[in-house]
Amino acid sequence: MRTVLVTGPGGAGRTTLAAATALAAARAGSRTLLITPDRSAAAVLGVRPGRTPVEVAPLLGVVGTDPDHGFRSGLLTLQERAGTALALLGAAPLEDGELTTLPGAGELALLSALHRHGVGEDPARPDADEDTGPAHETLVVDLPAGDAALALLVLPEQLRRYLGRLLPARRQAARALRPVLGRLAGVPMPAEDLYTLAARADTTLAAVEDLLRAPGTTVRYVAEPTPAAADALRVHRTGTALYDLRPEAVLANRVQPEQAPGAAQQDKVLAEWRAEVLPVHPVRHLGHDPRGLDDLAALQVPPPAALPVEALPWPLLDRREDSGDNDGGGCLEWWIPLPGAVREELDLFRLDDELVVTAGPFRRVLILPSALRRCSVTGAALREGALRVRFTPDPALWPRR
Repeated sequence: MRTVLVTGPGGAGRTTLAAATALAAARAGSRTLLITPDRSAAAVLGVRPGRTPVEVAPLLGVVGTDPDHGFRSGLLTLQERAGTALALLGAAPLEDGELTTLPGAGELALLSALHRHGVGEDPARPDADEDTGPAHETLVVDLPAGDAALALLVLPEQLRRYLGRLLPARRQAARALRPVLGRLAGVPMPAEDLYTLAARADTTLAAVEDLLRAPGTTVRYVAEPTPAAADALRVHRTGTALYDLRPEAVLANRVQPEQAPGAAQQDKVLAEWRAEVLPVHPVRHLGHDPRGLDDLAALQVPPPAALPVEALPWPLLDRREDSGDNDGGGCLEWWIPLPGAVREELDLFRLDDELVVTAGPFRRVLILPSALRRCSVTGAALREGALRVRFTPDPALWPRR
């Protein structure tokens, strides 16, 4: 399945070009579903997206997200399953009518929709007998703007890490002892359902993470060709590479005719974007806000690339032979691709078997390859769009030949 993640600065026409991308895929013969949390999609498509897919054209459906419904049902389900632990703490149960949606519920609702329609499983029906898989071949996702989109895309990985630290799998081996410990202590132990819920959440998050890292998943960036958008695109490319996502193309929106005022500056920005290797597709300005399928088709947005887009490599290079010492001398180099990164905005530190990398507004906790866990970090340098981190083998841990 092809999954196209569409993002860009606020006000750049992100939702419109996500809809145009979905229409182009459908007209190319692919059964397509557009996921959009933006209510403005109703004006573009002529229908208001709801929680169930609605067909808007042959082979094209659209579905919205409902943060309020998802937040309330999810919190009430969690409260029910963790009832024993909450009762132990003396917590008063929450009622449906008093719940209001909190910040971040929209992002979780979008992830839930991505799981339901991208993976083909419904989180509301965890005990379903059979997974029928997605009913479409192309999924187009209208993401939030800019940095918020990348923060959303790395959220499954982060949440899985937090779950693993708070409820590690090795603790679950002691489940059989909890009733005994509870009788000895005279108080009920944490409910079995809490660990079951955590395991189910980890499975769901892992499925979304696999979908985002799949070869058929790419990112389309929507921006107007202005100097400010060029700076935002540079930062976005850095975050996309750090999170190991595949950028497919830049949709340069609202391109003016050559004779229009400001066309020279616009052409300069387009030339800079083309020099960055990414394909750039100019989308002409219609002279009015697009409304309806005819206007979307007139934008001439290309369908998603038929072939999978290659991810940037993360090579691990053995430099020990360069030093003539294969018994722990020399170093290993791990190249982390960070195109567009600025040296002054980089930071990294080692945390046990993890490497925490910060690039501008983005941070990712990377699990070290097994060979590097027996090494010490001895330096790093930013060269040719990659952060080259040097590791020296620890003689106490590195096997000698």
